Amino acid sequence: MELIKSFSVDHRFIVPGIFVSREDDVGDAKVTTYDIRLKRPNREPVIDVAAMHSLEHIIATFLRNDPEWKDEVIYWGPMGCLTGFYLILKGNRTSREIYNLMLRSFRDVQNATEVPGTKPENCGRYLMHDLELAKWYAKEFADYLEANANDPLIFEYPRTDRLVTGDGKSFFDS
Repeated sequence: MELIKSFSVDHRFIVPGIFVSREDDVGDAKVTTYDIRLKRPNREPVIDVAAMHSLEHIIATFLRNDPEWKDEVIYWGPMGCLTGFYLILKGNRTSREIYNLMLRSFRDVQNATEVPGTKPENCGRYLMHDLELAKWYAKEFADYLEANANDPLIFEYPRTDRLVTGDGKSFFDS
């Protein structure tokens, strides 16, 4: 079985940032999945679940209402490892090309006065939100993006070379 692309990234070296995770052709359209990584995998504490949930709601709402980008957004949601989010957009822009969108998204969280969609009829876990902690994570990430805007490491995944056996089969560990 072939190792999926996101598992071929050496997670020991991922830093917070904005990365192209994969590009796909869907019919005659292109879509790109971005890894919006807020925490260093396996080295920093993960994002608090209630804050992650609030970030998901606030940023999804922001993205789907942004006049320039709303028609390009396919998906915004959390990673299972709780270190970041996936964003799927129509087209094939580079990580740098969505930098300002991500910066604006996380800055918008800091101005939120409520978490949208937190009624029982709107959300499967409507009581599991933490707006103040979401604001803290959003500020931390936005400040980091601004401080490192010229660092190529926040835009390019580290790569892992996979071993190949003598008979040409790939060795993978998951």
